[in-house]
Amino acid sequence: MYWGFAFDDARCDSGPLSGRPAQFNAPGGQVQRACETDSAIFHDRFAGALQDIMRRFRASAPPTQVSRFAHAHRAWLSGVAWQIGNQAAGRMPGLDDFLVMRLLSSGGEPTFALLELATGARVPDRDLHRPAVRALTEMAILVAALDNDAHSLHKELTGGQADQNVYTVLMQELECPLQDAVRAATGLRDRVLLRFIELHDRVRPTAGQDLATYLQGLRYGIRGNNEWGLRVPRCLSCGQWPDEMDDTLLTWADEPSDTRPGPVEGAPAIAWWWDADLG
Repeated sequence: MYWGFAFDDARCDSGPLSGRPAQFNAPGGQVQRACETDSAIFHDRFAGALQDIMRRFRASAPPTQVSRFAHAHRAWLSGVAWQIGNQAAGRMPGLDDFLVMRLLSSGGEPTFALLELATGARVPDRDLHRPAVRALTEMAILVAALDNDAHSLHKELTGGQADQNVYTVLMQELECPLQDAVRAATGLRDRVLLRFIELHDRVRPTAGQDLATYLQGLRYGIRGNNEWGLRVPRCLSCGQWPDEMDDTLLTWADEPSDTRPGPVEGAPAIAWWWDADLG
């Protein structure tokens, strides 16, 4: 995870390649190849470090789980390339395109692909690729991604880096000020989380042990990402260093801000999460 944060800070969100898609794609491709094979030799420091991590994965997990991580890593890099392309063109995506891009560029795919490697769960393909489980994975990724946008908004605004996040997208989409965009984004996030809880509670009772472990990992991922984002200096404004163990600094809402059922308006690409036959 820390390798991913270092690469993201140096090559994706900021740094000399963050607005140059043609220049990013070459080292991005090398990094992905380093993720997939140990035979090639790379002089890039990120590629070499990733090769070492992948050696450890291969030594401790079956090939299926390692392959899933490599495919998830490729998905992340494809989203980053999309994001950098928008930045280079000065293009602010609409809400639907942004949500699809954010599902990839947030790094949620490789993050949750680590669940099997970390827990030892061996989720069968027939379970992991069920539409309901896929929907739950994507919803967990999006909730965490939108939470990350909230955690880092102040820092990005003060640092002049607030380019593509859910707030700037909604300000353009709804032609509204930041305060209204924050309200709309929070409601969107809460509606997705409510659907996640509803669908999880339908799938979990009949899940085998490995799938149940994976589903619990998605739940921990949502909550853990929030606790991390509310504490870590990386996401906070300069000069603020929180007490990592002081839970009184964390404030949680008592209820969702938006409980409307059904798909989110203006986001047809994720509407299938609300299909009635998922289960």
